[in-house]
Amino acid sequence: MNEHNPETKRRNFLKTLGGMGAGLAALPSLLQAQENTPSRPAGAKYMGDFVAPKLDKVRMAFIGVGARGSGHAAQCAALEGVEIVGICDLSEALCKRSEKRVQAKNHSPKLYFGDENAWQKMLAEVKPDAVVIATPWQLHAPQSVGAMLAGAHAFSEVPLAETLEDLWKVIDTSEKTGKHCMMMENVNYGREELLYLNMCRLGVLGELLHGEAAYIHELRGQMKDVASSGQGTGSWRTLKYAEHNANLYPTHGLGPVAQYMSLCRGEDTFGRISSFSTNARGRALYAKANFPADHEWNKIKFNGGDLNTSIIKTVNGRTIMIQWDETSPRPYTRHNLIQGTKGTMASFPNRMAIEGVTKSHHEWAENAQWEEIAKKYEHPLYTRMGELSQKMGGHGGMDFLMLYRMVECMRKGEPLDQNVYESAAWSAVYPLSEKSVKEDGMPQNFPDFTRGNWKTTKPLSIIS
Repeated sequence: MNEHNPETKRRNFLKTLGGMGAGLAALPSLLQAQENTPSRPAGAKYMGDFVAPKLDKVRMAFIGVGARGSGHAAQCAALEGVEIVGICDLSEALCKRSEKRVQAKNHSPKLYFGDENAWQKMLAEVKPDAVVIATPWQLHAPQSVGAMLAGAHAFSEVPLAETLEDLWKVIDTSEKTGKHCMMMENVNYGREELLYLNMCRLGVLGELLHGEAAYIHELRGQMKDVASSGQGTGSWRTLKYAEHNANLYPTHGLGPVAQYMSLCRGEDTFGRISSFSTNARGRALYAKANFPADHEWNKIKFNGGDLNTSIIKTVNGRTIMIQWDETSPRPYTRHNLIQGTKGTMASFPNRMAIEGVTKSHHEWAENAQWEEIAKKYEHPLYTRMGELSQKMGGHGGMDFLMLYRMVECMRKGEPLDQNVYESAAWSAVYPLSEKSVKEDGMPQNFPDFTRGNWKTTKPLSIIS
């Protein structure tokens, strides 16, 4: 056919337009995701591979020393190169309980309590190098921002924030101040999670295709915390189930799977999410069975579905199923499943089926077979620190190992194992899933919290 013929040119032009349209249709999330990503402010520093100056001694302060923070303070007090300089909580009794525990390790912290802004006074007076934040979820972002502005590295309990707006505030502050901000996802330091990370890095599963993550943990008993006292996790967390219909607690299951896949780190990143929730039944039934008719829990409406299921698609086409359920009477699980072209590994119970590694890919290698393989591929960090971490405790040792690594990185001047962008992306499932559920499962785009820098950020290395 004559390419110079006007009709031929017209047809070729229309074909080109059609191909462009198909390409744009295949990437509907890209343009919108770019719209949701503000430019990096002038003078801000990308923190993906950030290395802070070494600290011979890490002066640490703690905001919130209830169920979680008290354990963190006690374990940090036992670490070499740490000085506990400040403890803050609304409750004087909780402050003094933690003070007593760290004094046993020869620390003499200043105490701050009785005022919801006492943490700001603590930061101004003791000027810590690092702050551990273990307060109700809505305080994580403002206290992380406040800590960084006061010149400290911020380490927050999960989630990092509850809204996309607050996640951006945390990121912008970290980039502006040049201070670390890490969400303390302890599950990434479990033995199985470290093992599977090592095996993924070694290519044992081939190309990674799919993951499954969850936080399924029946916690209705927390509703018995006395709400009027303002203390106890259930006194504030129960209200979250009433106010929000979403995956409220995604990071325990998602964090390890995201690091297996190196999301936000060189290989791939989050694309979009679709989310659905079941009907809300369990909390109201539990309240009716366990509390007087005039109790607060029988007067509010629980809007959050008992089980939330979300599907994430990454930019490079991988999939992740993530579930959340803190209501249903069922056994605990985080799923922890990772699947590649050569096989699959999962937990709860621990099991593997991998070509060339297990006896057969048609049945699971479990128990003794799984343990034999695990010993061959044990993560070097767990080989070095696993025995001590189990002795020190905290969810089987993962809490201690996380805190140990935080301090080790600050003292050696190494990048943290979890950067602020990962923390934001994992936490973003909460608000994004809520919007998707509200829109009957419509896909929601993840902002690119790295502003494109994920492509050149190094994947998490295997720490020896």
